[in-house]
Amino acid sequence: MNLTYDDKVAVLDLGADENRFSPDFLDEINGMLDDVLAANAEGRAHGLVTTAGGKFYTNGLDLDWLMANGDRTDWYVGRVHALLARVLTLPIPTAAAVVGHAFGAGAMLALAHDFRVMRADRGFFCLPEVDIRIPFTAGMAALIQAKLTPQAQVASMTTGRRFGGVDAQRFGIVDDTAAEGAVTPVATELLRPLAGKDPGTLGAIKATMFGPAVAALGG
Repeated sequence: MNLTYDDKVAVLDLGADENRFSPDFLDEINGMLDDVLAANAEGRAHGLVTTAGGKFYTNGLDLDWLMANGDRTDWYVGRVHALLARVLTLPIPTAAAVVGHAFGAGAMLALAHDFRVMRADRGFFCLPEVDIRIPFTAGMAALIQAKLTPQAQVASMTTGRRFGGVDAQRFGIVDDTAAEGAVTPVATELLRPLAGKDPGTLGAIKATMFGPAVAALGG
């Protein structure tokens, strides 16, 4: 995981592997978010783009860790919920540059951002829970329902459908698509005009907008 700055937009690269939400991954991304908020307080960052360096944006839950630590499932899911709620209400503008596959909780992480840009020609957005027999938690369902239209909710949550970038944009799942190599720059440009938003005000607005989802996520 690596944090850089493009002028005053923080760019957080989640990594070049599947970027699954292991406990270590959760620790690291929360530390990076702390750093971004500190930079915002110092006037060095007015927005955040998350991206990745491989074929995955993120593949979501670390199912191998869960299988080996079944007695800690509630603790682990609580930590994932907390991350989703934090990104959902982050007091700066955010955009997910979905450069590759975003599956399950990884797709939910993308949805927690204010904006999403997806590669047009490769990679899928997918909520596969119906096919892997893992029902959505109330918090995860609330997050998805806060961000997607009823039509997109049914199309994504009940079918396990894999949306390519163009298809995802048609359903309003993502705001824009871009060619290979342009996804992160396009996401970054979405945030440049949003400089100067007061974080206290923006954070309060998001907390109100998404209050039911945050509550369902345990926030």
